[in-house]
Formats: sequence, C-alpha cells, structure tokens
Amino acid sequence: MKFIDQASIFLKAGDGGHGCIAFTREMHRPKGGPCGGDGGNGGSIVLKVNKQLSTLQDVSYKRHYKAPRGMHGQGSNKRGKSGSDLILNVPPGTIISNLETEEIIGELLTEGEQLVVCRGGNGGFGNARFKTHSNSAPDFANDGEKGEEKNIKLELKILADVGLVGFPNAGKSTFISKVSSARPKIGDYPFTTLIPNLGIVKYSEYKSFVMADIPGLISGASDGKGLGNQFLKHIERTKILVFMIDITKNIKKEYLTLLNELKKHNNDLINKPSLLILTKSDISDIKKNNIPKDIDHIIISSITNHNIKLSIHKISQLLN
Repeated sequence: MKFIDQASIFLKAGDGGHGCIAFTREMHRPKGGPCGGDGGNGGSIVLKVNKQLSTLQDVSYKRHYKAPRGMHGQGSNKRGKSGSDLILNVPPGTIISNLETEEIIGELLTEGEQLVVCRGGNGGFGNARFKTHSNSAPDFANDGEKGEEKNIKLELKILADVGLVGFPNAGKSTFISKVSSARPKIGDYPFTTLIPNLGIVKYSEYKSFVMADIPGLISGASDGKGLGNQFLKHIERTKILVFMIDITKNIKKEYLTLLNELKKHNNDLINKPSLLILTKSDISDIKKNNIPKDIDHIIISSITNHNIKLSIHKISQLLN
C-alpha cells in the first residue's frame, strides 16, 4: 500500500428536497385543504476513524465527494426521503483543515471517532405547514436548503509512543525489526527507509508501546533537504524520542545536528524525554575516545542483541 499522508479533496453535502404544494382532492371534498409534504434532508459528509488504516491512500483516490440529496415532498403529506450520509474512513491521527482559510476544522484520533465536515441541507416545508386560520389554502412551499461544500486538506500525523530519530543508515530499521514485528526494508545504503514504519513493542506480558521509524534525517532536513523534512511531523505526537547514531561516526557532532534540526522544525520536540542509543557495537574498529562521556547513552548491537533488552527497559521507564 502506498503511503500518503496528505490529501486535498472537495466535499459537497446533499441539498435538501423541496417542499410540495398540493391539495386534497376527493370525491366529496372538491376543495380539500393543503397536503404538500416536506422535502427530505440532504446527506451529510462524515469523516470516521478506522484504526485498520495507516495512510490516506483510500480517500485520496477521488478529488470530489458528493452526498445524496433529499427527495422532494409529495402530496398526501408524504415527506421526501432523506439522503444518506456519506462516510469517509480515515486513519487515526488525521487533521482536517479548510484548504482556503487554513483553519483547523478538527482532528480525529481514536477508533470510531467521527466528525461532520459538511452538513446536508434541511428539507423545505410543504404547503401543509403553512395552513392558518386566516389562510386555509396556502399555495406556497419552501425550497430545500443547499448542502454545505468545502475544499479541505487532510494531513496525517502518525500516533506513536516512541519516535526513532537518526541519520540515514544509523540502524533504526534493523532495531525496530528486532524489537517488534515491523519488517521495514533494510539495506546498507542511505535512504533505505522511504516511509514511516510502525511497530508494536511488548515489554511485559500485558504492556506494550508503539514505535515509529521515520526516514533518516540529514543536515538541513528542516529546510527541505533529503527526505526527513517530509516526515518530521510524524514525531510531533510521540511521547519520547530515541536518537540512534552509528557508533563509528562523530557521535557528538551528529547528536547536536539532530537536535538542531528538530529545534528548527518545532522547538517543542527537544523538550520531549529522550534516549541516545549508539548502534553497531558489533563493529570491531570502534574508537573509544569517540564516545562522549557527557551524554548519557546505551551502546547496542541489533546483530548480536547486545543491550537490546536494556534499551527497551530504558524506553519503557521513560514512558512510565
């Protein structure tokens, strides 16, 4: 399934049906009273969270969505049938905004949560509604109201407890595949990960957390360089950040660069609880003087499983 985290669509709710102008005509009542029924209400457009979805791909297939209109009223006081609501399923973490004004309409986070984005028009009143003592035969009725219409933007921000942050080829994908059932593409070259990957990590019999591996950042990512800028938003909702750095690199320089990129994207990110994990301890040519003593860290190897359990324990402590 293609990962799509943004979509722009046009929505048009159903118009209300018109009220009917009609009069009772029976054999013994040649001048019967008004009997025009009301028009039915137009269908609304509703966004609903489906936790089985992890992308906006389904809703992005079409650019225009239109809910059914209400049927017109009929004689004998028959009300027109209302149009059914149009339900569009979206993944949890979807933000809805007005495309023209950029105003946030709402956000949907939990399974089954719904938001009416465009309301259908009310049906018009039939002439039977307007009968009074002074006017026993009204010859007018209401038209149905127009349904709302909007151009909206949908934006997905992944919901995860833990966000993995690091440069390309730092070992994030190997780590998440080791501690969860996630199976991201893994390769010994930069930008193997092109989309965010989610994995559920169990750390006790009844406890678990969701971990997100986003594509690797590079210096200047917050200004649009590389792939990371597209996906930095996906760690905004995480509770903690785990910085992952290849132990053979210049650790302090890379750590400070990552902090700077996060700060430029959203200053609140650097205030989140965090953990530094140094990867690839199975590589023999590690320079011990490269490991900073002033930054708290854990050294791991996803190949030999060195300190994997310790790292999960540390993460669970930060979450709790």
